Amino acid sequence: MSSPNSRQSWLPLVVLATGVSLVVVDATIVNVAVPAIIADLGLGATDVEWVNSIYSLMFAALLIPFGRAGDRYGRRRLFALGIAVFLVASVLAALSVNGPMLIGVRAVQGAGAAMAVPMTLAIINRVYVGRMRVIAFAVWGSIIGGMAAIGPLVGGWLVTDHGWRAAFWINLPIGALLLLGSLRVPESRDGHAAGGDLAGLVLAVLGTTGVVFALIEGQKYGWWEPRRTAALFGLRFESLSPVPFAFAVGILALAALLVRERRRERAGRPVLVNLTLFELPSFRYGAMAAVIVALGEFGLILVLPLFLQSALGYTAFRAGLVIAALALGTFLAGGMVPPLSKKWSPRAIVRIGLGMEAVGAAAIGLSLSPDMGPWRPVPWLLLYGAGIGFATAQLTGVLMADVPARLSGGASALQSTVRQLGAALGIAVLGGVLVTGLGSAVERGLAGQPEQVRTSTARMVEESAGAAIPALRDPVVHAAAVEAASEATRRVTFITALALLAGVGITLLLPRTPVARDESPEPVAAGGPDTGGRDPDL
Repeated sequence: MSSPNSRQSWLPLVVLATGVSLVVVDATIVNVAVPAIIADLGLGATDVEWVNSIYSLMFAALLIPFGRAGDRYGRRRLFALGIAVFLVASVLAALSVNGPMLIGVRAVQGAGAAMAVPMTLAIINRVYVGRMRVIAFAVWGSIIGGMAAIGPLVGGWLVTDHGWRAAFWINLPIGALLLLGSLRVPESRDGHAAGGDLAGLVLAVLGTTGVVFALIEGQKYGWWEPRRTAALFGLRFESLSPVPFAFAVGILALAALLVRERRRERAGRPVLVNLTLFELPSFRYGAMAAVIVALGEFGLILVLPLFLQSALGYTAFRAGLVIAALALGTFLAGGMVPPLSKKWSPRAIVRIGLGMEAVGAAAIGLSLSPDMGPWRPVPWLLLYGAGIGFATAQLTGVLMADVPARLSGGASALQSTVRQLGAALGIAVLGGVLVTGLGSAVERGLAGQPEQVRTSTARMVEESAGAAIPALRDPVVHAAAVEAASEATRRVTFITALALLAGVGITLLLPRTPVARDESPEPVAAGGPDTGGRDPDL
């Protein structure tokens, strides 16, 4: 590989960062495109829910198996394969003629994303060292945090001007360039990796799917008693929601996986999940902090666009413009991380970032009101985004700092799974707070109205998570619902701030890490196990 200061040495980072961007933006673009998809394909409520849910489920469930596969068969190869699968699914999604077809190809997209995303971090961890690694992790972390906020803006523009199918067609030119660029990404693998663990793979997929499904779908299907619309794969649940069943199966499967992997490890047999990673304090406490960060970040990105569009009547594009301030702050902070890392340790930068996020979340909550202008939350969104740029970038570096290069794929997949679980937990907890807060706040706001008006309005607003507010024609009822949305969203931002403060506390457990110094990449030899050198075909 060329010298650390050469332009060629940064080409792998450009390719990998673009790959992450493609996956992250696509997930949020589809959220914006849902109304147009409903109008074109005539989807029912269940179909609409699964268009989004199946992608998240497949992505979360397959991260660990594909992470291990990358260590064994080659990380660059699996990254390129994941992008190729993602592109084929994008073409089929753009050509979809009905709901079942779109749901099926979204599942394939999730599988492609699960192949590609963990490989990006694993390759970065193998290729870059010293200050180059600091910069690489800053770029990776900023993209994860910032592109999720860019998605609604891009989606609003595409859907408005070009139709929902453009949200999938746009992946083709980007993906083609990625496949070409992947040829210049160094290959690496764990040359000592042995055969697979089929039973462990089944347990990992079943466990992750069960837990993530329960967390994401709890509000829809009911946490215990089924809602009136509780139906899953054609089955109706009359007396018990499917959520506790799925959660129990998931927990039992994950527990069985841990027991199985520990026994195989002690017997010297190949494992799917290397539990020795959690013996590293940096990985163990970094993973705990990552859960908190993902919970706060994804919870806020979930509820704020809902408030702007439902309560204030913003279009998807206008709401995206406001949320884009968060992305701007993230990218600006990501650019500041490398110079700051010369003076401060990664642990200190993570702590500062989480503190900025907590202050920003609380300030966003204080700025929310029914009569607010679009610019009022922007400064606090910038602050919140800057906190993401500091915390996410350096937390990734801290988490992977002590991981052996040969285990990079599995470790990257494991930390991505942890983030997904944190995001699902954020959606479940903060989404639940929003929904229940909407119902109770509407009831209080309509205290002087007849009971039927109070209960029917509260149920309508609660079940739609606020989306039904623009359809309320009575001025008194509409005003009460908007005020309720402000109150419920404000409560979510305060809980987010508290969760992020807990994350600051967890960073106190992180091991002290030195300030990054300039280093040259390790000398590598072509061939051999996990050398990081290029394949002979390059």
